[in-house]
Amino acid sequence: MTTPSPTAPEHVRRVACVGAGVIGGGWVAHFLARGYDVTAWDPAPDAEQRLRRLVDAAWPALTGLGLAEGASPDRLTVTDTLEQAVADAEFVQESAPEKLGLKRDLLTRIDAATPPGVVIASSTSGYPMTDMQTTAATPGRLVVGHPFNPPYLIPLVEVVGGDRTDDAAVAWASRFYEVAGKSVITMNREVPGFIANRLQEALWREALHMVANGEATVREIDESITEGPGLRWAFMGPMLTFALAGGEGGMAHMLDHFGPSLKSPWTRLEAPELDKELYDAVVAGCDEAAAGRSIAELVAERDRGVIDVLRATGRLPGAEGAR
Repeated sequence: MTTPSPTAPEHVRRVACVGAGVIGGGWVAHFLARGYDVTAWDPAPDAEQRLRRLVDAAWPALTGLGLAEGASPDRLTVTDTLEQAVADAEFVQESAPEKLGLKRDLLTRIDAATPPGVVIASSTSGYPMTDMQTTAATPGRLVVGHPFNPPYLIPLVEVVGGDRTDDAAVAWASRFYEVAGKSVITMNREVPGFIANRLQEALWREALHMVANGEATVREIDESITEGPGLRWAFMGPMLTFALAGGEGGMAHMLDHFGPSLKSPWTRLEAPELDKELYDAVVAGCDEAAAGRSIAELVAERDRGVIDVLRATGRLPGAEGAR
Protein backbone atom coordinates (compact mmCIF):
# COMPACT_ATOMS: atom_id res chain seq x y z
CA MET A 1 0.00 0.00 0.00
CA THR A 2 1.22 3.48 -0.91
CA THR A 3 1.58 6.02 1.88
CA PRO A 4 -0.08 9.28 0.76
CA SER A 5 2.12 12.32 0.43
CA PRO A 6 3.28 13.74 3.77
CA THR A 7 2.21 17.12 2.40
CA ALA A 8 -1.41 17.79 3.28
CA PRO A 9 -3.59 18.96 0.36
CA GLU A 10 -3.97 22.35 2.05
CA HIS A 11 -0.18 22.81 2.16
CA VAL A 12 0.76 21.91 -1.41
CA ARG A 13 2.77 24.66 -3.07
CA ARG A 14 4.35 23.06 -6.16
CA VAL A 15 2.43 21.22 -8.87
CA ALA A 16 3.88 19.48 -11.91
CA CYS A 17 1.96 19.28 -15.19
CA VAL A 18 3.16 16.68 -17.69
CA GLY A 19 1.73 17.43 -21.12
CA ALA A 20 1.04 21.03 -22.11
CA GLY A 21 -1.56 20.88 -24.87
CA VAL A 22 -5.06 22.29 -24.59
CA ILE A 23 -5.96 20.32 -21.45
CA GLY A 24 -2.53 20.30 -19.84
CA GLY A 25 -2.08 23.98 -20.58
CA GLY A 26 -5.50 24.69 -19.13
CA TRP A 27 -4.45 22.92 -15.94
CA VAL A 28 -1.26 25.00 -15.83
CA ALA A 29 -3.28 28.21 -16.13
CA HIS A 30 -5.68 27.06 -13.40
CA PHE A 31 -2.96 26.12 -10.94
CA LEU A 32 -1.06 29.36 -11.57
CA ALA A 33 -4.24 31.36 -10.95
CA ARG A 34 -4.70 29.52 -7.66
CA GLY A 35 -1.26 30.67 -6.51
CA TYR A 36 0.79 27.50 -7.04
CA ASP A 37 4.32 27.21 -8.38
CA VAL A 38 4.01 25.11 -11.52
CA THR A 39 6.63 23.10 -13.35
CA ALA A 40 5.64 21.80 -16.76
CA TRP A 41 7.08 19.46 -19.39
CA ASP A 42 5.97 18.55 -22.88
CA PRO A 43 8.08 16.81 -25.54
CA ALA A 44 7.01 19.14 -28.38
CA PRO A 45 9.86 21.44 -29.49
CA ASP A 46 7.66 24.57 -29.32
CA ALA A 47 5.82 23.51 -26.15
CA GLU A 48 6.99 26.38 -23.96
CA GLN A 49 5.99 29.09 -26.43
CA ARG A 50 2.56 27.56 -26.97
CA LEU A 51 2.03 27.07 -23.24
CA ARG A 52 2.93 30.63 -22.34
CA ARG A 53 0.63 31.94 -25.08
CA LEU A 54 -2.20 29.81 -23.68
CA VAL A 55 -1.61 31.10 -20.16
CA ASP A 56 -1.49 34.72 -21.38
CA ALA A 57 -4.73 34.23 -23.31
CA ALA A 58 -6.47 32.70 -20.28
CA TRP A 59 -5.23 35.22 -17.74
CA PRO A 60 -7.88 37.94 -18.36
CA ALA A 61 -10.65 35.40 -17.74
CA LEU A 62 -8.86 34.09 -14.66
CA THR A 63 -8.43 37.65 -13.40
CA GLY A 64 -12.16 38.14 -13.86
CA LEU A 65 -12.84 35.04 -11.80
CA GLY A 66 -10.50 36.27 -9.06
CA LEU A 67 -6.87 35.35 -8.55
CA ALA A 68 -5.44 33.79 -5.42
CA GLU A 69 -2.94 35.81 -3.42
CA GLY A 70 0.46 35.74 -5.14
CA ALA A 71 -0.88 34.24 -8.36
CA SER A 72 1.31 35.03 -11.35
CA PRO A 73 2.31 33.58 -14.74
CA ASP A 74 5.88 34.17 -13.57
CA ARG A 75 5.54 31.18 -11.25
CA LEU A 76 5.65 28.84 -14.24
CA THR A 77 8.84 26.93 -15.02
CA VAL A 78 9.07 24.83 -18.17
CA THR A 79 11.71 22.11 -17.85
CA ASP A 80 13.79 20.25 -20.43
CA THR A 81 12.94 16.80 -19.07
CA LEU A 82 10.07 15.02 -17.41
CA GLU A 83 12.33 14.09 -14.50
CA GLN A 84 13.12 17.75 -13.83
CA ALA A 85 9.43 18.66 -13.89
CA VAL A 86 8.41 16.17 -11.19
CA ALA A 87 11.60 16.15 -9.10
CA ASP A 88 10.17 18.23 -6.24
CA ALA A 89 6.47 18.12 -7.10
CA GLU A 90 3.87 17.71 -4.37
CA PHE A 91 1.20 16.72 -6.91
CA VAL A 92 1.41 15.66 -10.56
CA GLN A 93 -1.22 16.13 -13.29
CA GLU A 94 -0.63 14.11 -16.48
CA SER A 95 -2.40 15.29 -19.63
CA ALA A 96 -0.93 13.36 -22.56
CA PRO A 97 -2.89 12.47 -25.73
CA GLU A 98 -5.56 9.77 -25.43
CA LYS A 99 -3.51 6.75 -26.47
CA LEU A 100 -3.54 3.90 -23.98
CA GLY A 101 0.01 2.69 -24.62
CA LEU A 102 1.36 6.23 -24.37
CA LYS A 103 -0.56 6.90 -21.16
CA ARG A 104 0.59 3.65 -19.59
CA ASP A 105 4.27 4.21 -20.45
CA LEU A 106 4.20 7.86 -19.41
CA LEU A 107 2.56 7.16 -16.05
CA THR A 108 5.19 4.47 -15.43
CA ARG A 109 7.94 7.02 -16.12
CA ILE A 110 6.28 9.66 -13.93
CA ASP A 111 5.87 7.14 -11.12
CA ALA A 112 9.56 6.24 -11.31
CA ALA A 113 10.70 9.88 -11.20
CA THR A 114 8.25 11.42 -8.69
CA PRO A 115 9.11 11.53 -4.96
CA PRO A 116 7.60 8.68 -2.91
CA GLY A 117 3.99 9.07 -1.83
CA VAL A 118 3.17 12.00 -4.11
CA VAL A 119 -0.20 11.46 -5.78
CA ILE A 120 -0.21 11.33 -9.59
CA ALA A 121 -3.41 12.07 -11.52
CA SER A 122 -4.29 11.48 -15.16
CA SER A 123 -6.56 13.79 -17.13
CA THR A 124 -7.79 10.91 -19.28
CA SER A 125 -11.27 11.39 -20.65
CA GLY A 126 -12.04 7.73 -21.20
CA TYR A 127 -9.49 5.17 -20.06
CA PRO A 128 -9.96 3.49 -16.68
CA MET A 129 -6.98 3.79 -14.36
CA THR A 130 -7.00 0.01 -14.01
CA ASP A 131 -5.83 -0.20 -17.62
CA MET A 132 -3.22 2.54 -17.29
CA GLN A 133 -1.49 1.57 -14.03
CA THR A 134 -0.46 -1.95 -15.05
CA THR A 135 3.29 -1.31 -15.40
CA ALA A 136 3.82 1.31 -12.68
CA ALA A 137 6.01 0.29 -9.75
CA THR A 138 3.72 1.97 -7.19
CA PRO A 139 0.24 1.96 -8.79
CA GLY A 140 -1.44 2.73 -5.47
CA ARG A 141 -0.84 6.46 -5.91
CA LEU A 142 -2.24 6.71 -9.45
CA VAL A 143 -5.73 8.21 -9.82
CA VAL A 144 -7.87 9.72 -12.54
CA GLY A 145 -8.54 13.45 -12.25
CA HIS A 146 -10.77 14.04 -15.27
CA PRO A 147 -11.32 17.74 -16.04
CA PHE A 148 -13.53 19.53 -18.55
CA ASN A 149 -12.33 21.94 -21.19
CA PRO A 150 -11.13 24.51 -20.42
CA PRO A 151 -9.90 23.32 -17.02
CA TYR A 152 -9.28 26.89 -15.87
CA LEU A 153 -12.97 27.80 -16.30
CA ILE A 154 -15.09 24.64 -15.90
CA PRO A 155 -15.14 23.67 -12.21
CA LEU A 156 -15.86 19.94 -12.48
CA VAL A 157 -13.25 17.24 -12.00
CA GLU A 158 -14.17 13.55 -11.67
CA VAL A 159 -11.86 11.54 -9.41
CA VAL A 160 -11.62 7.75 -9.37
CA GLY A 161 -8.98 5.13 -8.76
CA GLY A 162 -8.20 1.83 -10.44
CA ASP A 163 -8.17 -1.68 -9.07
CA ARG A 164 -4.69 -1.12 -7.60
CA THR A 165 -5.20 2.45 -6.39
CA ASP A 166 -5.20 3.05 -2.64
CA ASP A 167 -8.35 4.61 -1.20
CA ALA A 168 -6.16 7.10 0.63
CA ALA A 169 -4.76 8.39 -2.66
CA VAL A 170 -8.26 8.95 -4.04
CA ALA A 171 -9.30 10.80 -0.88
CA TRP A 172 -6.12 12.90 -0.96
CA ALA A 173 -6.62 13.85 -4.62
CA SER A 174 -10.27 14.77 -4.09
CA ARG A 175 -9.39 17.03 -1.18
CA PHE A 176 -6.51 18.62 -3.11
CA TYR A 177 -8.75 19.49 -6.06
CA GLU A 178 -11.27 21.03 -3.67
CA VAL A 179 -8.54 23.16 -2.09
CA ALA A 180 -7.41 24.11 -5.61
CA GLY A 181 -10.88 25.49 -6.36
CA LYS A 182 -12.48 22.62 -8.27
CA SER A 183 -15.92 21.06 -7.88
CA VAL A 184 -15.21 17.37 -7.24
CA ILE A 185 -17.16 14.20 -7.88
CA THR A 186 -15.43 11.26 -6.20
CA MET A 187 -16.66 8.18 -8.01
CA ASN A 188 -16.93 4.93 -6.07
CA ARG A 189 -16.30 2.76 -9.12
CA GLU A 190 -14.78 2.99 -12.59
CA VAL A 191 -17.22 3.68 -15.41
CA PRO A 192 -15.93 3.86 -19.00
CA GLY A 193 -16.08 7.52 -19.99
CA PHE A 194 -16.86 8.51 -16.38
CA ILE A 195 -20.16 10.27 -15.61
CA ALA A 196 -20.40 13.55 -17.50
CA ASN A 197 -18.89 12.20 -20.71
CA ARG A 198 -21.36 9.32 -20.72
CA LEU A 199 -24.21 11.82 -20.53
CA GLN A 200 -22.68 14.10 -23.15
CA GLU A 201 -22.07 11.13 -25.43
CA ALA A 202 -25.71 10.02 -25.24
CA LEU A 203 -26.87 13.49 -26.29
CA TRP A 204 -24.20 13.69 -29.01
CA ARG A 205 -25.14 10.33 -30.54
CA GLU A 206 -28.85 11.14 -30.55
CA ALA A 207 -28.06 14.48 -32.24
CA LEU A 208 -26.06 12.73 -34.96
CA HIS A 209 -28.93 10.30 -35.54
CA MET A 210 -31.37 13.19 -36.00
CA VAL A 211 -29.08 14.99 -38.46
CA ALA A 212 -28.39 11.78 -40.40
CA ASN A 213 -32.11 11.03 -40.68
CA GLY A 214 -33.07 14.57 -41.63
CA GLU A 215 -35.09 14.93 -38.44
CA ALA A 216 -33.42 18.13 -37.24
CA THR A 217 -30.76 20.59 -38.31
CA VAL A 218 -27.60 21.36 -36.37
CA ARG A 219 -28.99 24.81 -35.52
CA GLU A 220 -32.27 23.33 -34.26
CA ILE A 221 -30.42 20.81 -32.11
CA ASP A 222 -28.20 23.46 -30.53
CA GLU A 223 -31.09 25.86 -29.92
CA SER A 224 -33.17 23.07 -28.43
CA ILE A 225 -30.58 22.91 -25.63
CA THR A 226 -29.48 26.55 -25.26
CA GLU A 227 -33.06 27.84 -25.30
CA GLY A 228 -34.53 24.90 -23.39
CA PRO A 229 -33.09 22.35 -20.95
CA GLY A 230 -29.63 23.94 -20.95
CA LEU A 231 -31.00 26.98 -19.14
CA ARG A 232 -32.00 24.76 -16.22
CA TRP A 233 -28.98 22.47 -16.38
CA ALA A 234 -26.70 25.43 -15.63
CA PHE A 235 -27.72 25.19 -11.98
CA MET A 236 -30.06 22.22 -11.54
CA GLY A 237 -29.21 18.86 -13.06
CA PRO A 238 -31.53 16.68 -15.16
CA MET A 239 -32.62 14.44 -12.29
CA LEU A 240 -33.80 17.21 -9.99
CA THR A 241 -35.27 19.05 -12.98
CA PHE A 242 -37.38 16.00 -13.82
CA ALA A 243 -38.44 15.74 -10.18
CA LEU A 244 -40.07 19.15 -10.48
CA ALA A 245 -42.08 17.84 -13.44
CA GLY A 246 -43.92 15.73 -10.88
CA GLY A 247 -45.30 18.79 -9.14
CA GLU A 248 -45.84 18.48 -5.41
CA GLY A 249 -45.47 14.71 -5.72
CA GLY A 250 -41.86 15.12 -6.84
CA MET A 251 -39.91 12.37 -8.57
CA ALA A 252 -42.23 9.59 -7.36
CA HIS A 253 -45.21 11.19 -9.11
CA MET A 254 -43.11 11.93 -12.19
CA LEU A 255 -42.05 8.27 -12.48
CA ASP A 256 -45.60 7.04 -11.93
CA HIS A 257 -46.90 9.40 -14.62
CA PHE A 258 -44.11 9.34 -17.22
CA GLY A 259 -42.40 6.03 -16.46
CA PRO A 260 -44.33 4.12 -19.14
CA SER A 261 -42.95 6.54 -21.79
CA LEU A 262 -39.52 5.00 -21.28
CA LYS A 263 -40.73 2.30 -23.65
CA SER A 264 -41.71 4.86 -26.29
CA PRO A 265 -39.34 5.19 -29.27
CA TRP A 266 -38.09 8.64 -28.29
CA THR A 267 -34.43 7.65 -28.38
CA ARG A 268 -32.17 5.10 -30.04
CA LEU A 269 -30.84 4.17 -26.62
CA GLU A 270 -32.37 1.17 -24.89
CA ALA A 271 -34.18 2.20 -21.69
CA PRO A 272 -33.48 0.33 -18.45
CA GLU A 273 -36.31 -1.57 -16.81
CA LEU A 274 -37.99 0.75 -14.31
CA ASP A 275 -38.20 -1.87 -11.56
CA LYS A 276 -38.74 -1.11 -7.87
CA GLU A 277 -35.01 -0.98 -7.12
CA LEU A 278 -34.36 1.67 -9.79
CA TYR A 279 -37.57 3.53 -8.89
CA ASP A 280 -36.59 3.71 -5.21
CA ALA A 281 -33.00 4.68 -5.99
CA VAL A 282 -34.06 7.59 -8.19
CA VAL A 283 -36.65 8.87 -5.70
CA ALA A 284 -34.23 8.60 -2.77
CA GLY A 285 -31.49 10.28 -4.78
CA CYS A 286 -33.71 13.23 -5.58
CA ASP A 287 -34.72 13.55 -1.92
CA GLU A 288 -31.04 13.62 -1.00
CA ALA A 289 -30.26 16.21 -3.69
CA ALA A 290 -33.11 18.41 -2.50
CA ALA A 291 -31.39 18.58 0.90
CA GLY A 292 -34.56 19.47 2.77
CA ARG A 293 -35.88 22.00 0.25
CA SER A 294 -39.56 21.68 -0.58
CA ILE A 295 -40.86 21.41 -4.13
CA ALA A 296 -42.08 25.01 -3.86
CA GLU A 297 -38.63 26.16 -2.76
CA LEU A 298 -36.97 24.24 -5.59
CA VAL A 299 -39.38 25.71 -8.14
CA ALA A 300 -38.60 29.22 -6.90
CA GLU A 301 -34.86 28.45 -7.05
CA ARG A 302 -35.22 27.12 -10.59
CA ASP A 303 -37.18 30.17 -11.73
CA ARG A 304 -34.63 32.60 -10.25
CA GLY A 305 -31.83 30.63 -11.85
CA VAL A 306 -33.37 30.68 -15.32
CA ILE A 307 -33.94 34.43 -15.06
CA ASP A 308 -30.34 34.94 -13.92
CA VAL A 309 -29.00 32.89 -16.86
CA LEU A 310 -31.21 34.72 -19.37
CA ARG A 311 -30.15 38.07 -17.95
CA ALA A 312 -26.44 37.16 -17.87
CA THR A 313 -26.51 36.03 -21.51
CA GLY A 314 -28.45 39.08 -22.69
CA ARG A 315 -31.62 37.20 -23.58
CA LEU A 316 -34.05 39.25 -21.49
CA PRO A 317 -35.62 42.41 -22.91
CA GLY A 318 -33.31 45.29 -22.13
CA ALA A 319 -30.51 42.98 -21.03
CA GLU A 320 -28.30 43.44 -24.09
CA GLY A 321 -26.02 45.80 -22.23
CA ALA A 322 -25.42 43.22 -19.52
CA ARG A 323 -23.35 40.97 -21.77
